[in-house]
Amino acid sequence: MAHVIDRLHSHTPLPHVRHVAAAQPQVWLSRGYADLKQVPAVSLGYGALVTGFGVLLLISAWQATYLVPVLIGGFLLVAPFLAIVFYKLSQQLERGEPTDGRTLLEAWRHNAGSIALFGLMLAVALIAWERLAAIIFALFYGGTVPDLAHLVSDVLFSGQYTGLAMAFIGTGALLAAVVFAFSVVTAPLLMDRELDVVSAALVSLQCCAANPRAMLRWAALIAVLTAFGFATLMLGLVVIFPLLGHASWHAYRDMVE
Repeated sequence: MAHVIDRLHSHTPLPHVRHVAAAQPQVWLSRGYADLKQVPAVSLGYGALVTGFGVLLLISAWQATYLVPVLIGGFLLVAPFLAIVFYKLSQQLERGEPTDGRTLLEAWRHNAGSIALFGLMLAVALIAWERLAAIIFALFYGGTVPDLAHLVSDVLFSGQYTGLAMAFIGTGALLAAVVFAFSVVTAPLLMDRELDVVSAALVSLQCCAANPRAMLRWAALIAVLTAFGFATLMLGLVVIFPLLGHASWHAYRDMVE
């Protein structure tokens, strides 16, 4: 914390933020796909690892029904941290450096303290989301927890729990928007440069303020593609997660000078 305060007091200039076209997110996806094709084994292997871990979490939460949608939404909150390996891979491809399976460890080597603090911040956001979801279900579902087989039909289609659906979706969307604004380029920036987490988060916020249309489109693409990944019983995430990770590196490179 003292390190962060010292950096703030020193008035270190933040990196300059560029303006990008509203359609630029599609370019980031195409560049991310090009990176994925160059390192398919490492990218898909790590994507499968993260997906497998997510499946285990969902299985463990199956009895606590409300945790299933919570964990699905929570994936979006912690994804910027989990994707650090893809930022490193794309950076190495950009520099023409060799890539291998040790990239994940190498990604932490530079600016490890700030990266760890960023991961902790996302973990706190995930815990806050879980607690808020538990409160919402307790308030709107009559103190009972629905079984998973009837969760969607009861909450979305019965007409009896409109307040629950609105509160759950609204709260999750608000929290996701805040986390997105402060993290859209934070992780790749911390990995790429010697910057503290507060400064990196401020740069991320500046990217959103300078490029609102592009950021809205980028957030929508991330949400839609992630939802598709979960709709395929998470199998699609094996490809979608690496694709978004590589594309996020190019988003950072386009917006931060």
